[in-house]
Amino acid sequence: MTPKVMIKTNKISKTVNTSQGELQILKPISFEVKAGESVAIVGASGSGKSTLLSLLAGLDEVSEGQIALDGEAMEVMDEEQRAQLRGAKVGFIFQSFMLVQSLTAIENIMLPAEIAGHSDARKRAEKILALVGLEHRATHYPNQLSGGEQQRVAIARAFISEPKILFADEPTGNLDAANSDKIEKLLFELNHNSNTTLVLVTHDQGLADQCQRQLHMQAGELTEVFSESDSEKVG
Repeated sequence: MTPKVMIKTNKISKTVNTSQGELQILKPISFEVKAGESVAIVGASGSGKSTLLSLLAGLDEVSEGQIALDGEAMEVMDEEQRAQLRGAKVGFIFQSFMLVQSLTAIENIMLPAEIAGHSDARKRAEKILALVGLEHRATHYPNQLSGGEQQRVAIARAFISEPKILFADEPTGNLDAANSDKIEKLLFELNHNSNTTLVLVTHDQGLADQCQRQLHMQAGELTEVFSESDSEKVG
């Protein structure tokens, strides 16, 4: 049985207005990601990787083209509808963690489940906090946690609603080698165990190599990497 297409883009592009005129950040891109796949988007800083990730997650709007997540077309949605789609189907891990400083670790993790109206938000949070090995840090605030611990809280928060799709922007970018290894292991364990579609942006080639597919971004153009010597333009 062929896996379901979870992400589908059709000639999406992004252009912004600057003092020097229009700047095209992304040139038309078309590609698909199937359910349960792990995909790395790699490339130099400023190439458009994080912009693409934000578009795919509905955090930003395309200038042209269409994006469908799990069969739902985002170009016909307003911001509230996109937020509802994210709440129901998407998890997002930010490079800078984006934890609420006034909430404890467990409260940060509970937040998406509470917003989604789950009555068992605390029970879910306790379970996933144990999965990421931080049950002993449940009542600590972000400023009392190390960078690696904050990232694990951010991952737990992204997974609490059991999203069909997980987006991660440089998930190991702020971490030392030991914590990077822990986060990588955790990401792929959760991906495999939950059959969650994983799309991540990374400068870490070792992390990218663990994904089933790699897409290379350069100057707003996306190329699929098949081998060291063989690649093909996407879109």
